[in-house]
Amino acid sequence: MPVRVARLYSATDIRIEDAPIPEPGAGQALVKTRVCGICTGDIMGWYLERKAPLVFGHEPAGDIVAVGDGVEGFSVGDRVFVHHHAPCGSCRQCRRGAHVHCATWRSTNLLPGGMSEYFLVADQNLRVDTHLLPSGVSYAAGSLVEPAACVVKSLRRAGLHAGDTLLVVGLGIMGQLHVLLGKAAGLRVVGADLVDFRLAKALGLGADAVIDVRRGTLAEGIVAANHGDKADAVIVGPGSIEAMEAGIAACGPGGTAVLFTASQPADVLPLRPYGLYFDEISIVPSYSCGPEDTREALSAIVRGIVTEEDLITHRFGLEHITDAFQAAARVDEALKTIVEFD
Repeated sequence: MPVRVARLYSATDIRIEDAPIPEPGAGQALVKTRVCGICTGDIMGWYLERKAPLVFGHEPAGDIVAVGDGVEGFSVGDRVFVHHHAPCGSCRQCRRGAHVHCATWRSTNLLPGGMSEYFLVADQNLRVDTHLLPSGVSYAAGSLVEPAACVVKSLRRAGLHAGDTLLVVGLGIMGQLHVLLGKAAGLRVVGADLVDFRLAKALGLGADAVIDVRRGTLAEGIVAANHGDKADAVIVGPGSIEAMEAGIAACGPGGTAVLFTASQPADVLPLRPYGLYFDEISIVPSYSCGPEDTREALSAIVRGIVTEEDLITHRFGLEHITDAFQAAARVDEALKTIVEFD
């Protein structure tokens, strides 16, 4: 039986196509997709187009409708979130906690992808990073697990303690998640953006202050908003060199600049080691997330720290995937756009 999938050929060419329904083998499960989120990375044209054509989508939640031989811990009818990558748990990188550098993590995926009516969960993904959704957690909320988990990891890599000041640069969905989870961790959170809708939203979600970067530099803004001090850590949301330079300049002594989004491959970040050395500023990338992060993210959703009501602004059916993709890119009105399959 064929299923409908959203196959991306380019950022302006996404087609609804038929594909064979996957059949679960030993240790595998077939999931009927209920909701799949559109990731910020999905609308970065250069990032996905290098992999095109592909069935995109890696923020799915749905129902297990079939299992292969030997599956333990999951049954038909279970409501689940599934991470699209899963580490082996035993290699050198996994022992170091660097799951995203595990060869197994990088080779695992969902078949054909999350933006499909059904997808196959491999044995490794099912055992290591698939989670039952509690009865009070909707499918839409379940689709927020993966993005929230990336923020859990980012905050961990920032190395902050309660009472420290976190500056969040870029207040799209990932920035707003940093606001919510940062405040829950006891941090003083300052947000920065140039879009009125996003600045107001951050304040509404509990940010202690916001910086409109149209009115001055980021460094000037954080000093004014933080009682004369720069930030203990800066989450640099945009993948631009300009944002990275500004984020590093806004770090106070002993601070950390977390590069949350990749730049384009040929970009070069100029640095002045003198200032980095004497101010002991660390530059730390944070890419994706691991199983511990997804567990903590799901816990934050269960506890009501992260909610669909706060973050999901647009909902579309699969047949309107092009409209959904376009809506997700409207920075003046969209935070999280999801596709609902029912």
